[in-house]
Amino acid sequence: METNWEGKICSVRKHSAADNAGIRAGESLCAVNGMPMRDILDVSFAAADFEPLLSVKGTDGSVREVRVSKAIDEELGLSFESAVFDKVRICHNHCVFCFVDRMIPGLRKGLYIRDDDYRLSFLYGNFVTLTNLTEDDFDRIIRNHMSPLYVSVHATDPQVRQAMMKNWHSGEIMEKLQRLFAAGIHIHAQIVCCPGWNDGTVLEKSYRDLVALSDYVEDMAIVPVGITKNKKGLPDLNLFTRESAAAVVETVTRWQEDCRRRLGRSFVYLGDEFYILANQKMPPVDWYDGFPQLENGIGLTQNFLSEWEKAVRRHRDDLHPAHKDYVIPVGVSAATLLQQVIQEFNFRYHTNNRIIPVVNDFFGHTVNVTGLLTGTDILAQLPKEAPVILPAVVLNQDNLFLDDMPLDEFIRRRGRDVRIAKGAAELYNLLLEQPLSHKDITARNSVPERKTISAKNNTEYVKQFS
Repeated sequence: METNWEGKICSVRKHSAADNAGIRAGESLCAVNGMPMRDILDVSFAAADFEPLLSVKGTDGSVREVRVSKAIDEELGLSFESAVFDKVRICHNHCVFCFVDRMIPGLRKGLYIRDDDYRLSFLYGNFVTLTNLTEDDFDRIIRNHMSPLYVSVHATDPQVRQAMMKNWHSGEIMEKLQRLFAAGIHIHAQIVCCPGWNDGTVLEKSYRDLVALSDYVEDMAIVPVGITKNKKGLPDLNLFTRESAAAVVETVTRWQEDCRRRLGRSFVYLGDEFYILANQKMPPVDWYDGFPQLENGIGLTQNFLSEWEKAVRRHRDDLHPAHKDYVIPVGVSAATLLQQVIQEFNFRYHTNNRIIPVVNDFFGHTVNVTGLLTGTDILAQLPKEAPVILPAVVLNQDNLFLDDMPLDEFIRRRGRDVRIAKGAAELYNLLLEQPLSHKDITARNSVPERKTISAKNNTEYVKQFS
């Protein structure tokens, strides 16, 4: 078995144990106490003791042994370019709805990685199918109690799941879940709902099967399938209509009412697009139970509105913003709702900010969420005379849009003031030209975040809602 794994160090926290031992960014961690490290989970366990011995490869390729003096459970202070050192586990399914397969050709390689890695699920909340787990993987999950995991269930019916995922082993989902549950492992479940495939009675069965295991299934998210204009060699899929989306909303609302009576929580949640498409009111904030699947598009709208309302209450009416003409590009699905809150802001402060709904020419007009907008489409559809506030969700951690346009190029081509807003509080403060207050930062961070262990995600994931 190959064991020459290396973790490339991207930063070393100042005055940390690793810094004091002379370890520097750009070097690589090869082993701890003589044991090769597969990922940052191995590092966190192996380096928990007093004075671990680290094998470090310098930028010149030479390897040296470094004894690090630290307290038990004190962090080393290392951040790595990748969470895993032995390569990301790649998905071997061929799901009919796979968004990566429908990605527009010719973009950066990271957008075409179909990961199915349980470690990224535990660390970052990436969804896994459980079809690519080995016996060693199961043993490690159970031994280290890697809970919760985020699992793409899609359907509990074995035949339906096999047909959707094109993998015979995918029909064993309930047996694999039961094995995890027997070891005390909890999951967050996801269903990408495709009309004619796993909706209707199939969705009903999936809900019944999962809610019966609600001691271990924390929640169940249902998100609508997304289809780009790239359909070459791919299965034909239908999108939800207003009528079919409304039927799903009605059914799930009934399930939620029952769960809130029996379980004290909603348990099952819909992606925001269902309500927007059906033109129906979203559930109140408390029905989202702390937004456990926020980054899966579950409750983003209500979370934004809640954060916005807190910002409204914190600011006086007599403030005088320096700018009165920001434009804010968003996806078509979010535009109507955001136009309403911006109009209220304009009335309060006598400003003239505008929401600009951007049609997605790059991926296709059926894709209407903010997180899938590209720099090219935004530039083409913005009016030329106003400064811009970009939603942070359109950029990755390297400040690239999905069409590979760097933020610097966007700013150069725009030739105007460009700001970035992460969430409602930052947007509100930018519109007021106010610094972000401690209360705003607290509000922005009030939703529980996923676990991280000092590592950058090594693959890219598309946030489809904002």
